[in-house]
Amino acid sequence: MKEKVQEVIQKVRPFLQRDGGDVELVDVAPDGVVKVRLKGACGG
Repeated sequence: MKEKVQEVIQKVRPFLQRDGGDVELVDVAPDGVVKVRLKGACGG
């Protein structure tokens, strides 16, 4: 599951970085809850 989440993050990361932000995977719990850390300042 964690690998699949990482794949999705890699797909959206360029769009976030284009606006000065980023995303980091923190944890994937056994019950499927995904925790991410949003970084930077996205404009829009």
